[in-house]
Amino acid sequence: MRIRITADSTCDLPAPLAEKYGVHIFPLYVVMDGVARRDGVEITAQDIFDHVSAGGKLGNTAAVNVGDYLEVFRELRLDCDAIIHFTISQSMSACYQNAIIAGAEVGNVYVVDSQNLSCGISLLVLTACELAEAGLSPEEIVARVEEKREKLDVSFVIDTLDYLKAGGRCSPLVALGANLLNLKPCIELQDGKMDVGKKYRGAIEKVVLKYLRDRLSDPEAIDTSRAFLVKSNGFSPEFLEEARSTVMELCGFEELVDAVAGCTISNHCGPKTLGIIMYRK
Repeated sequence: MRIRITADSTCDLPAPLAEKYGVHIFPLYVVMDGVARRDGVEITAQDIFDHVSAGGKLGNTAAVNVGDYLEVFRELRLDCDAIIHFTISQSMSACYQNAIIAGAEVGNVYVVDSQNLSCGISLLVLTACELAEAGLSPEEIVARVEEKREKLDVSFVIDTLDYLKAGGRCSPLVALGANLLNLKPCIELQDGKMDVGKKYRGAIEKVVLKYLRDRLSDPEAIDTSRAFLVKSNGFSPEFLEEARSTVMELCGFEELVDAVAGCTISNHCGPKTLGIIMYRK
């Protein structure tokens, strides 16, 4: 049985891995100055940062629409028996509902609400790809990844709350207080939503290293087979190498994937955001 795995661009799956496993990526939209552009195709995260730095207003993100899903699902189904599609948490976007509508019309499309974003989705996607290669049925794959979803540990630290404030996900007063106190919050995914965890203080580079030590303080409780180190633009190559070395010293992952946050995540979190994303046992 031939099964294709697909995902929304919010997964931030690096292109080489998407190509290796044949994962089709559906771009969300970034609406800036009234013009909708496809994430990673017609606009990059750096375009967003440059626009905001030049005094422009932060854009909005928009879900993959039903028509986009229908077109690709129909095309893929010509050459496969079933599709398993992963979306960003349905509490954050209409992608899940739109994919359900399109999948029902095409048939044999299984839509999974990742209850996550960024590389939390990618971990589920790669798990599904490996299960499909092992010959499991779509129903078995969905059941397995939904079990694994409960073991995801997805978090990141952000340098500024200005982007969350501009997007309406943080009050101006909270953002002002955080900036005045030089606070760098850790954002955690809980029950499909973003919650604020520990608040760090200081320069973002020092904060990142403290955050990594905190998240990896109990390596015995971590599934070390694979993890993602995802970041938005703004860090120096030298610091990113230091962060990667720190991760591997603290927890020797068999595979540590470097990923870059796409437009959807960067539009909300801004530059100099970094997260370690993994499964716990």
